[in-house]
Amino acid sequence: MIVVTGATGNVGRHLVRELASAGERVTAVSRRLPGQLSAGEQPAGERPGNVEFQQADPARPETLKRSFDGADALYLLVAGDGEGLDPYAILDTARAAGIRRVVLQSSQATATRPHSVAHAPLRSFEEAVRESGLAWTVLRPSGFASNASMWAPSIRAERTVTAPFGDVGLPVVDPADIAAVAAACLRDGSHAGRTYELTGPAPVSPRRQAAAIGGALGLPVRFVEQSRAEARELLLRFMPEPVVESTLGILGEPTPEERRVSADVERVLGRAPRTFAQWAADNVVAFR
Repeated sequence: MIVVTGATGNVGRHLVRELASAGERVTAVSRRLPGQLSAGEQPAGERPGNVEFQQADPARPETLKRSFDGADALYLLVAGDGEGLDPYAILDTARAAGIRRVVLQSSQATATRPHSVAHAPLRSFEEAVRESGLAWTVLRPSGFASNASMWAPSIRAERTVTAPFGDVGLPVVDPADIAAVAAACLRDGSHAGRTYELTGPAPVSPRRQAAAIGGALGLPVRFVEQSRAEARELLLRFMPEPVVESTLGILGEPTPEERRVSADVERVLGRAPRTFAQWAADNVVAFR
Protein backbone atom coordinates (compact mmCIF):
# COMPACT_ATOMS: atom_id res chain seq x y z
CA MET A 1 0.00 0.00 0.00
CA ILE A 2 1.13 3.54 -0.76
CA VAL A 3 0.24 6.58 1.35
CA VAL A 4 -0.12 9.95 -0.40
CA THR A 5 -0.18 13.03 1.81
CA GLY A 6 -1.53 16.28 0.37
CA ALA A 7 -3.79 14.03 -1.67
CA THR A 8 -6.26 16.75 -2.72
CA GLY A 9 -3.67 19.23 -4.03
CA ASN A 10 -2.41 19.92 -7.54
CA VAL A 11 0.06 17.03 -7.50
CA GLY A 12 -1.69 14.74 -5.02
CA ARG A 13 -4.88 14.43 -7.06
CA HIS A 14 -2.93 13.34 -10.14
CA LEU A 15 -0.75 10.97 -8.11
CA VAL A 16 -3.67 9.20 -6.43
CA ARG A 17 -5.30 8.62 -9.81
CA GLU A 18 -2.01 7.49 -11.40
CA LEU A 19 -1.27 4.96 -8.67
CA ALA A 20 -4.84 3.66 -8.54
CA SER A 21 -4.89 3.22 -12.32
CA ALA A 22 -1.72 1.12 -12.01
CA GLY A 23 -3.54 -1.17 -9.57
CA GLU A 24 -1.88 0.07 -6.37
CA ARG A 25 -3.78 0.28 -3.10
CA VAL A 26 -3.67 3.91 -1.99
CA THR A 27 -4.41 5.71 1.24
CA ALA A 28 -5.08 9.32 0.28
CA VAL A 29 -4.44 11.62 3.23
CA SER A 30 -5.53 15.24 3.60
CA ARG A 31 -6.47 17.62 6.38
CA ARG A 32 -10.06 17.52 5.12
CA LEU A 33 -12.06 14.68 3.61
CA PRO A 34 -13.49 15.00 0.06
CA GLY A 35 -16.96 15.90 1.33
CA GLN A 36 -15.46 18.87 3.17
CA LEU A 37 -13.53 20.26 0.20
CA SER A 38 -14.35 23.07 -2.18
CA ALA A 39 -14.96 22.27 -5.83
CA GLY A 40 -11.43 23.30 -6.77
CA GLU A 41 -9.93 20.89 -4.25
CA GLN A 42 -12.02 17.85 -5.12
CA PRO A 43 -10.04 14.80 -6.27
CA ALA A 44 -10.39 14.52 -10.04
CA GLY A 45 -12.48 11.72 -11.50
CA GLU A 46 -14.29 8.90 -9.78
CA ARG A 47 -13.00 7.46 -6.53
CA PRO A 48 -11.67 4.01 -7.45
CA GLY A 49 -12.28 1.11 -5.11
CA ASN A 50 -8.60 0.70 -4.25
CA VAL A 51 -8.34 4.24 -2.80
CA GLU A 52 -9.24 5.05 0.80
CA PHE A 53 -9.45 8.70 1.87
CA GLN A 54 -8.40 9.47 5.42
CA GLN A 55 -8.21 12.69 7.41
CA ALA A 56 -4.96 13.49 9.23
CA ASP A 57 -2.80 16.50 10.02
CA PRO A 58 1.02 16.34 9.61
CA ALA A 59 1.25 19.04 12.30
CA ARG A 60 0.01 16.29 14.67
CA PRO A 61 2.05 13.23 13.63
CA GLU A 62 0.07 10.97 15.95
CA THR A 63 -2.94 11.44 13.62
CA LEU A 64 -0.95 9.83 10.82
CA LYS A 65 -0.50 6.46 12.56
CA ARG A 66 -3.73 4.97 11.23
CA SER A 67 -2.99 6.12 7.69
CA PHE A 68 0.54 4.72 7.76
CA ASP A 69 -0.42 1.33 9.20
CA GLY A 70 0.27 -1.46 6.70
CA ALA A 71 1.84 0.84 4.10
CA ASP A 72 5.09 0.14 2.24
CA ALA A 73 5.75 3.59 0.74
CA LEU A 74 4.96 7.23 1.48
CA TYR A 75 4.66 10.30 -0.71
CA LEU A 76 5.45 13.16 1.64
CA LEU A 77 3.97 16.44 0.47
CA VAL A 78 3.54 19.17 3.05
CA ALA A 79 1.26 22.17 2.66
CA GLY A 80 2.89 25.51 1.93
CA ASP A 81 6.56 25.54 2.86
CA GLY A 82 6.31 23.05 5.72
CA GLU A 83 6.91 25.66 8.39
CA GLY A 84 5.85 24.56 11.86
CA LEU A 85 6.02 20.84 11.05
CA ASP A 86 8.43 18.36 12.63
CA PRO A 87 9.86 16.25 9.80
CA TYR A 88 11.64 13.89 12.19
CA ALA A 89 8.42 13.13 14.09
CA ILE A 90 6.56 12.45 10.83
CA LEU A 91 9.30 10.13 9.56
CA ASP A 92 9.63 8.38 12.92
CA THR A 93 5.89 7.66 12.74
CA ALA A 94 6.30 6.31 9.21
CA ARG A 95 9.22 4.08 10.12
CA ALA A 96 7.43 2.73 13.22
CA ALA A 97 4.45 1.81 11.03
CA GLY A 98 6.64 -0.29 8.74
CA ILE A 99 7.03 2.12 5.81
CA ARG A 100 10.27 1.39 3.97
CA ARG A 101 10.32 3.96 1.14
CA VAL A 102 9.65 7.71 1.13
CA VAL A 103 9.46 10.16 -1.75
CA LEU A 104 9.60 13.81 -0.68
CA GLN A 105 8.20 16.66 -2.75
CA SER A 106 10.58 19.53 -2.06
CA SER A 107 11.37 22.56 -4.23
CA GLN A 108 13.99 23.53 -6.78
CA ALA A 109 14.68 26.63 -4.69
CA THR A 110 16.12 24.58 -1.82
CA ALA A 111 19.18 24.17 -4.07
CA THR A 112 19.09 27.34 -6.17
CA ARG A 113 18.50 29.64 -3.18
CA PRO A 114 20.26 27.86 -0.30
CA HIS A 115 20.11 30.89 1.99
CA SER A 116 16.41 31.63 1.47
CA VAL A 117 14.56 31.78 4.78
CA ALA A 118 11.34 30.87 2.98
CA HIS A 119 12.72 27.48 1.95
CA ALA A 120 14.50 26.59 5.20
CA PRO A 121 11.68 24.23 6.36
CA LEU A 122 11.89 22.22 3.13
CA ARG A 123 15.67 21.99 3.50
CA SER A 124 15.01 20.54 6.96
CA PHE A 125 12.63 17.98 5.44
CA GLU A 126 15.27 16.97 2.89
CA GLU A 127 17.84 16.51 5.65
CA ALA A 128 15.42 14.48 7.76
CA VAL A 129 14.49 12.23 4.84
CA ARG A 130 18.14 11.50 4.07
CA GLU A 131 18.78 10.69 7.74
CA SER A 132 15.60 8.61 8.18
CA GLY A 133 17.05 5.19 7.45
CA LEU A 134 14.35 4.72 4.79
CA ALA A 135 14.94 4.33 1.09
CA TRP A 136 14.42 7.90 -0.09
CA THR A 137 13.97 9.98 -3.22
CA VAL A 138 13.72 13.78 -3.29
CA LEU A 139 11.80 15.62 -6.02
CA ARG A 140 12.62 19.30 -6.58
CA PRO A 141 10.06 20.76 -8.99
CA SER A 142 10.37 24.22 -10.47
CA GLY A 143 7.38 26.59 -10.54
CA PHE A 144 4.07 24.94 -11.35
CA ALA A 145 2.19 25.54 -14.59
CA SER A 146 -0.95 25.43 -12.45
CA ASN A 147 0.06 28.70 -10.75
CA ALA A 148 -1.53 30.31 -13.81
CA SER A 149 -4.89 29.26 -12.36
CA MET A 150 -4.77 32.41 -10.23
CA TRP A 151 -5.49 34.34 -13.43
CA ALA A 152 -8.76 32.48 -14.05
CA PRO A 153 -11.12 35.13 -12.55
CA SER A 154 -9.64 38.00 -14.61
CA ILE A 155 -9.53 35.87 -17.76
CA ARG A 156 -13.16 34.84 -17.34
CA ALA A 157 -14.31 38.38 -16.57
CA GLU A 158 -12.08 40.53 -18.79
CA ARG A 159 -9.92 38.21 -20.94
CA THR A 160 -6.93 39.82 -19.21
CA VAL A 161 -3.85 38.59 -17.35
CA THR A 162 -2.04 40.95 -15.00
CA ALA A 163 1.39 39.83 -13.78
CA PRO A 164 4.92 41.12 -13.19
CA PHE A 165 8.05 40.33 -15.23
CA GLY A 166 6.11 39.72 -18.42
CA ASP A 167 9.05 38.59 -20.54
CA VAL A 168 11.06 36.58 -18.01
CA GLY A 169 10.80 32.92 -18.97
CA LEU A 170 10.98 29.96 -16.59
CA PRO A 171 10.56 26.24 -17.40
CA VAL A 172 7.40 25.70 -15.34
CA VAL A 173 6.36 22.09 -14.82
CA ASP A 174 2.96 20.45 -15.21
CA PRO A 175 1.85 18.94 -11.86
CA ALA A 176 0.78 15.86 -13.81
CA ASP A 177 4.44 15.27 -14.68
CA ILE A 178 5.48 15.62 -11.05
CA ALA A 179 2.86 13.01 -10.17
CA ALA A 180 4.03 10.66 -12.92
CA VAL A 181 7.64 10.86 -11.71
CA ALA A 182 6.47 10.39 -8.12
CA ALA A 183 4.49 7.28 -9.08
CA ALA A 184 7.54 5.80 -10.80
CA CYS A 185 9.73 6.46 -7.75
CA LEU A 186 7.17 5.01 -5.34
CA ARG A 187 6.76 1.83 -7.36
CA ASP A 188 10.40 1.24 -8.41
CA GLY A 189 13.19 0.98 -5.84
CA SER A 190 15.88 1.82 -8.40
CA HIS A 191 15.22 5.52 -7.76
CA ALA A 192 16.31 5.30 -4.12
CA GLY A 193 19.02 7.75 -3.13
CA ARG A 194 18.29 10.06 -6.08
CA THR A 195 17.37 13.74 -6.16
CA TYR A 196 15.47 14.78 -9.27
CA GLU A 197 14.96 18.34 -10.52
CA LEU A 198 11.66 18.54 -12.40
CA THR A 199 11.00 21.24 -14.99
CA GLY A 200 9.00 21.78 -18.13
CA PRO A 201 10.55 21.43 -21.60
CA ALA A 202 11.29 25.12 -22.21
CA PRO A 203 11.21 28.50 -20.47
CA VAL A 204 7.88 30.27 -20.96
CA SER A 205 7.20 33.84 -19.88
CA PRO A 206 3.96 35.12 -18.31
CA ARG A 207 3.16 36.92 -21.58
CA ARG A 208 3.53 33.67 -23.51
CA GLN A 209 1.54 31.78 -20.89
CA ALA A 210 -1.33 34.24 -21.36
CA ALA A 211 -1.11 33.70 -25.12
CA ALA A 212 -1.18 29.91 -24.66
CA ILE A 213 -4.31 30.15 -22.53
CA GLY A 214 -5.85 32.36 -25.20
CA GLY A 215 -4.93 29.73 -27.78
CA ALA A 216 -6.65 27.04 -25.73
CA LEU A 217 -9.74 29.24 -25.42
CA GLY A 218 -9.70 30.26 -29.05
CA LEU A 219 -9.93 33.88 -27.88
CA PRO A 220 -7.37 36.65 -27.42
CA VAL A 221 -6.13 37.21 -23.86
CA ARG A 222 -4.60 40.59 -23.12
CA PHE A 223 -1.46 40.83 -20.98
CA VAL A 224 -0.95 43.77 -18.60
CA GLU A 225 2.40 44.00 -16.83
CA GLN A 226 2.51 44.86 -13.13
CA SER A 227 5.39 46.59 -11.43
CA ARG A 228 7.31 44.63 -8.83
CA ALA A 229 5.85 46.90 -6.12
CA GLU A 230 2.29 46.23 -7.31
CA ALA A 231 2.89 42.48 -7.35
CA ARG A 232 4.48 42.59 -3.90
CA GLU A 233 1.50 44.47 -2.45
CA LEU A 234 -0.91 41.92 -3.88
CA LEU A 235 1.06 38.85 -2.74
CA LEU A 236 1.45 40.17 0.79
CA ARG A 237 -2.31 39.81 1.21
CA PHE A 238 -2.02 36.02 1.38
CA MET A 239 1.68 35.12 1.70
CA PRO A 240 4.29 35.81 4.42
CA GLU A 241 6.84 38.46 3.51
CA PRO A 242 9.85 36.07 3.22
CA VAL A 243 7.88 33.89 0.81
CA VAL A 244 6.82 36.95 -1.20
CA GLU A 245 10.41 38.20 -1.52
CA SER A 246 11.68 34.77 -2.54
CA THR A 247 8.87 34.33 -5.07
CA LEU A 248 9.49 37.73 -6.66
CA GLY A 249 13.21 36.99 -6.77
CA ILE A 250 12.64 33.76 -8.67
CA LEU A 251 10.09 35.30 -11.04
CA GLY A 252 12.02 38.51 -11.70
CA GLU A 253 15.70 37.67 -11.28
CA PRO A 254 15.99 33.90 -11.78
CA THR A 255 19.40 32.30 -11.46
CA PRO A 256 20.88 30.43 -14.44
CA GLU A 257 19.93 27.19 -12.67
CA GLU A 258 16.29 28.33 -12.39
CA ARG A 259 16.19 29.10 -16.11
CA ARG A 260 17.73 25.76 -17.06
CA VAL A 261 15.67 22.87 -18.43
CA SER A 262 16.35 19.64 -16.55
CA ALA A 263 16.43 16.25 -18.26
CA ASP A 264 15.13 14.42 -15.18
CA VAL A 265 11.46 14.13 -16.19
CA GLU A 266 12.48 12.51 -19.46
CA ARG A 267 15.12 10.42 -17.68
CA VAL A 268 12.50 8.90 -15.36
CA LEU A 269 9.49 8.72 -17.67
CA GLY A 270 11.14 8.07 -21.04
CA ARG A 271 9.29 11.00 -22.60
CA ALA A 272 9.61 14.76 -22.75
CA PRO A 273 7.85 16.85 -20.10
CA ARG A 274 4.51 18.36 -21.04
CA THR A 275 4.43 21.90 -22.38
CA PHE A 276 2.58 24.81 -20.80
CA ALA A 277 0.28 24.84 -23.84
CA GLN A 278 -0.68 21.23 -23.09
CA TRP A 279 -1.44 22.14 -19.49
CA ALA A 280 -3.58 25.07 -20.66
CA ALA A 281 -5.52 22.87 -23.08
CA ASP A 282 -6.18 20.27 -20.38
CA ASN A 283 -7.38 22.92 -17.92
CA VAL A 284 -9.14 25.33 -20.28
CA VAL A 285 -12.49 24.89 -18.54
CA ALA A 286 -11.17 26.90 -15.59
CA PHE A 287 -10.73 29.95 -17.83
CA ARG A 288 -14.06 29.90 -19.65
